[in-house]
Amino acid sequence: MDRPDPDELLDKLQRDEARQQRGRLKIFFGASAGVGKTFAMLQGARRRLSEASFDVVVGVVETHGRSETAALLEGLEVLPPLQIEYRGRTLSEFDLDAALARKPQLLLVDELAHSNLTGARHLKRWQDVQELLAAGIDVYTTVNVQHLESLNDVVGQITGIRVWETVPDHVFDMADEVTLVDLPAEELLDRLRDGKVYLAQQAERAVRNFFRKGNLIALRELALRRTADRVDAQMREYRADQSIQRIWQARERLLVCVGPGDGAESLVRSAARLAANLKADWIAVYVETAALQRRSDAQRELTFAALKLAQELGAEAVTLDGSDAVPTLLSYARVRNVSKLVVGASRRQGLSRTLKRSLGDRLIEHAGDIDVTLVHIQVQAGTGVSEPQTLAGDIRNALAGEREERSSARSYGWAALTVGLITGVSSFLTGHLDLTNLVMLYLLGVIFAAARLGRGPGALTSVLSVAAFDFFFVPPRMSFSVSDTQYVLTFAGMLVTSLVISHLTSTLRQQARIASYRERRTGAMYAMARELAAALTTEQIIEIGSRHVSEVFRAKVAILLPDSADQVRQPVEELLQPIWLTGPQLDVDVAQWVYDQQKPAGAGTDTLPASPAKYLPLKAPMRTRGVLALTSESAQLFSGPEQAQMLDTFAAQIALAVERVHYVDIARDAVVSMESERLRNSLLSAISHDLRTPLTTIVGFSSMLAQSQGIESGQNGLAMSNSDLVEAIHEEALRMTGLVTNLLDMARLQAGGVQLSRQWLMLEEVVGAALRASRRRLAQHPVHVHLPPDLPLLQLDAVLMERLFTNLFENAAKYAGANSSLDISANTVTVDGKSFVRVNVDDHGPGLPAGMEKRIFEKFTRGEKESAKPGIGLGLAICRAIVNAHGGEIGAENRLVSGGTDGTVVQGARFWFTLPAGEAPPGPETLVDESSGESEHIGNPTDGDPTTEEHSA
Repeated sequence: MDRPDPDELLDKLQRDEARQQRGRLKIFFGASAGVGKTFAMLQGARRRLSEASFDVVVGVVETHGRSETAALLEGLEVLPPLQIEYRGRTLSEFDLDAALARKPQLLLVDELAHSNLTGARHLKRWQDVQELLAAGIDVYTTVNVQHLESLNDVVGQITGIRVWETVPDHVFDMADEVTLVDLPAEELLDRLRDGKVYLAQQAERAVRNFFRKGNLIALRELALRRTADRVDAQMREYRADQSIQRIWQARERLLVCVGPGDGAESLVRSAARLAANLKADWIAVYVETAALQRRSDAQRELTFAALKLAQELGAEAVTLDGSDAVPTLLSYARVRNVSKLVVGASRRQGLSRTLKRSLGDRLIEHAGDIDVTLVHIQVQAGTGVSEPQTLAGDIRNALAGEREERSSARSYGWAALTVGLITGVSSFLTGHLDLTNLVMLYLLGVIFAAARLGRGPGALTSVLSVAAFDFFFVPPRMSFSVSDTQYVLTFAGMLVTSLVISHLTSTLRQQARIASYRERRTGAMYAMARELAAALTTEQIIEIGSRHVSEVFRAKVAILLPDSADQVRQPVEELLQPIWLTGPQLDVDVAQWVYDQQKPAGAGTDTLPASPAKYLPLKAPMRTRGVLALTSESAQLFSGPEQAQMLDTFAAQIALAVERVHYVDIARDAVVSMESERLRNSLLSAISHDLRTPLTTIVGFSSMLAQSQGIESGQNGLAMSNSDLVEAIHEEALRMTGLVTNLLDMARLQAGGVQLSRQWLMLEEVVGAALRASRRRLAQHPVHVHLPPDLPLLQLDAVLMERLFTNLFENAAKYAGANSSLDISANTVTVDGKSFVRVNVDDHGPGLPAGMEKRIFEKFTRGEKESAKPGIGLGLAICRAIVNAHGGEIGAENRLVSGGTDGTVVQGARFWFTLPAGEAPPGPETLVDESSGESEHIGNPTDGDPTTEEHSA
């Protein structure tokens, strides 16, 4: 066991601390219904309950009528279910709030994949469980293998039945413990026939459909494999936490080392056969060293084709980067707990094998407890690409790599000039330094040339440096002959050292360039993910995704989305950008096939490879959301495994963003639809009740008036005189007109169709006009007006403000009770440095119901539900809209006075609002009669001036 890495240890401590703050999740996992998951969960809960002072509560458990399961509930505390009205029925649901308030140590929540009813806090029960875990509550739950999202399609293909209630795999993977509840297929069928799973009729139907023996065997295998995968992941996590490098042979896993040359495909097929015989997982790994990066495109294509073949045969293809393939492969193998390495056997013989040891020989030497299998590679005749297996081939390929990346003639000129400058400087230092010290100057020149000019100029600098040193400084000077043979060793050491320095420097330069490319790639992925997270519309997602994919892959891009008929559409021509695919480059038929089949097609794939563009499905968790099409002048930019993986990541991010916006639109439309439906129902109810009543009265009174025309005035059969009938008809007509006017005004105010006609007015004038208009409503209510003489002028819409006071007066007269008085007052207040006039309208009625102070101003909200008082609940909503249009605020509160058992008594309701008091323009109209003083209304309001002290009816 090696010493643990400090960073990994710190990360482990942070993860452990986060786990301690959360509750623990235990999942009872089974292949299908009836295997006994709920029974096992209840047994486990009862064992925990037997422990001293352990709090266990049942949140929700579905017994499905099984008596033995119901018997285990005895003695356990069960939370009362939440009752939810759904489509005219009252249904029971898990009460999350009650569970959080109760907060037991352990809570039982059955059926993790259950979808909650509309009205619950979350859509899915697994979301309820996550909130419980975040609150520190341990949870026991159950789930079947067909409910896992990643296996949903597989189960549907096996059973022919698609399950729509699923659980994301990350929820299953985050569980602290998974207990497999297993039952052989024969025993499960016996339980089904005995009625221990479903009722008799349901059981018979289940046996014919889902519960067939073949289905149960397949589901059992899936459950066992999924559990084994989880256990394997836990084992690898434990080995990483404990820094265990030694391989644990708990499960066979093969790693095949894919190298250059046409023999790679033969090696991959041999590894696939070996993995199939061992029934083991296998990984195809290609380590791209600096030497391999310099190979020609044709040779690299062979490697990429081998990796693609491995993926088709069921392997996981991985590309690694390293300076040496052996330590990189072994390190990765230990991280993945690989038990066997598969590598091609070397065909070198004699001196070639002695000079350069093969990859297999080096792996055998350093593999330790990992088994290494050497496979003889069959090379196809006539391909001419098997030379990398020989020393001559290595040299020729290296030279080919040099030619492939050769620097420009100017770089070689700068290399020669560098040697000349160093020689000139050295000539001045000859008398002050020994000849061996001049060698250091030339080595500095080699480093400079290799780092800035490239590998070829660096090698040229090495050769020219040795030649210049010999010619100009080694006796005899100005000659390549050497008088002292010891300088031959100096020349050889200088040449070898300079060449090695040149090679290492250029290699580091290339690796730095690759690291920079990968950093830019990671940065591009992060930038796109950040912008997509902030996108609010599909158009923004298309623009962001197209731009980033085009920048990274230097390609033209098109994102095609489906219409309501699941037919992909071409982008709108007006919205096309230069980076988008157009015309013959884009084949909508190919895109439609990719969308339907959810498989890539086009360039670089096995389907329609002659197509100029590559098409990728935008697969999101729920469904495919569209197609990403792109083409580039260099198809190699997205043909390699690393580039293909990055392109798939881009496509997945775009698909997730499109799906997020799609569901946001659905949620918003659902809210708007619900609000519209509620508003429509309220409006229809108001019209049917409150408009029908005055209409009926008008019809009845008009009928009586018509009959009264034929009756003599001296007869006593009429209960009301003609003048009374006309007055009643007029009142009911005014009432109906007011209701209709409220509806129209509310619609206009909400639509923003009202333009304010502001004028500088005195508040008492507006109050007086409103009192005159409301004299019939306030006939039985004494009104007292208290308006200070120094109130400023207000810039108001006279008609709307009169409507505001009229609605407030009518509301007070309706709910305050007969003969109750009404007080109107105003004063100047300052809020945040701005001056406002606050107006209070007080009544002496029963006050507002508790909690209605803010809701009373909502549309179709009344102070008394099911009240016989007329009205549809729009008057105060109109008041709020008018005040808001004037830039003020409105509110309501109960007026409390001291007294009573609790110290306070409600003395009535107060409706208040504020209006901004601006600076009135100078002029005659702004003069105020200061002699009017504070006034008061006593008795009934009339058409007179409201500032007089008293008026009679």
